[in-house]
Amino acid sequence: MYTRPQNTLLARRIKERRRFIQVITGARQVGKTTLVRQVATASGIPIRYANADEPTLQSSEWIAQQWEAARLEAKESKRRGSLLVLDEIQKIPHWSESVKRLWDADSANEVPLKVVLLGSAPLLIQRGFTESLAGRFEIMHLPHWSYSEMREAFGWTLDQFIFYGSYPGAASLVKDPARWARYVKDSLIETTISRDVLLLTRVDKPVLLRRIFELGCAYSGQILSYQKMLGQLQDAGNTTTLAHYLDLLAGAGMVVGLQKFAGGAARRRASSPKLQVLNTALLSAQSGFTLKIARQDTTFWGRIVESAIGAHLANAAAAGMCEVFYWRDRNREVDFVVRVGKTLTAIEVKSGRSQEHLPGMEAFASAFKPTRMLLVGGDGITVEDFLSKPVEHWVGTQS
Repeated sequence: MYTRPQNTLLARRIKERRRFIQVITGARQVGKTTLVRQVATASGIPIRYANADEPTLQSSEWIAQQWEAARLEAKESKRRGSLLVLDEIQKIPHWSESVKRLWDADSANEVPLKVVLLGSAPLLIQRGFTESLAGRFEIMHLPHWSYSEMREAFGWTLDQFIFYGSYPGAASLVKDPARWARYVKDSLIETTISRDVLLLTRVDKPVLLRRIFELGCAYSGQILSYQKMLGQLQDAGNTTTLAHYLDLLAGAGMVVGLQKFAGGAARRRASSPKLQVLNTALLSAQSGFTLKIARQDTTFWGRIVESAIGAHLANAAAAGMCEVFYWRDRNREVDFVVRVGKTLTAIEVKSGRSQEHLPGMEAFASAFKPTRMLLVGGDGITVEDFLSKPVEHWVGTQS
C-alpha cells in the first residue's frame, strides 16, 4: 500500500508531547482520510473517525457527542490516548467555538486526546478558525498527487499521468475511459462545486461559477482577460465577480488564475489571469477524447502537457512552497515564473503546440535578472524528468 511523504510528518506531530490540533486541508480525493488512518494504524493509537459531510447539516451538539466518545476511548487507553478525526468539520455552523471550548477543557484536565480536523482547502481556514483557535493548531496542506506518486502507486506511464491526471480513487477506472470520465465529472467535479463551494459560500450566480470552471478547463494554459471571459459567458457578471469565483475554484483545488509577474501587487492583481487546472483530469474528462485520440491531436496534447507542468507548479504554490506567475510583454512571454523568497526562476515550456507569442526569456532576464532559467521539453529538461522531481528541486530551494 502506497503511503505519501506527509505520513511521516503527521506521525511525528501526533507522537509529540506538545499538543496542537492538526489541520489537514486539500481538495476532494487527495487522500486526507487515508493518510490519517494509515498513521493511526501504524502508531497503534485508537481512532474515532466522524464525517460531517452529510446531506443534512450537523450541529455543534454533534461535535460534542463525537468528542465525548473519543474522550472515553482516551481514558480507557490511558497513556496511549486516542485520536479523534473530524472530517469536513467546516460544514457545521460555529464549529470553531465548539472545538475551542472542548480543546481548552481537555488541555486543562490533561485528557490524552489528540485531534485532527480535515477539510477542503481553503474553506476550513476561515476567519472564525484563525480567531477562535489562534495558537492551537498546525496546518498541513495535501496537494494533488504528483507524477512520481501515481507512478509508484499505480505503475502509470507519463502519458497516462498527463491525460488521466492524479485522482487516486479514479485510477482503477482508466481501462474504461467512458466510466472514468463519468466518475470524474459526477463524483469529483459536480460534488466539489455543489457541496464544497456552493453549499458553504455565498454565490449569487451559481451558473456563472460553473461556466467559469468550464472556461478554465477549456482555456487551461492560456492567458484570458476578464473582458474576454465576459464575452464568452452568457450570464455575465463583472470582473470583480469573475476574480472572486476563480479564487473559490482555486480554493477547492480545481482551477486557478495565475497572475502576471510585475513589480507591484496591485499591478499583478489587475492583470489578465493565465487559467490553469490543478489536475489535468478536470480538462481531459470533459474533452470527449480518449488517451489514444488525445495523443494523436498535437494541439490538444501540447496544451495538456503544458497544463500538467503548470499544475505541478501550482500545486506546490498551493502548499506554500513557492509563488507562481506568468510574464508577458506585448508578444513576448515566459510561461511560468516561480518565486521563493528572493530566488526567481523563469520556465519556458516547449510542448509542441503552436504559439503566437515569441519566447520572452531574454527580455525577462534583462528586466528582472532571474536566478535560473529553465527550458522544459524539446532539447531542454525532459517533461518526465521535470514532473518526476519536486518543484523545490528545480527552483533551487532543496539542498
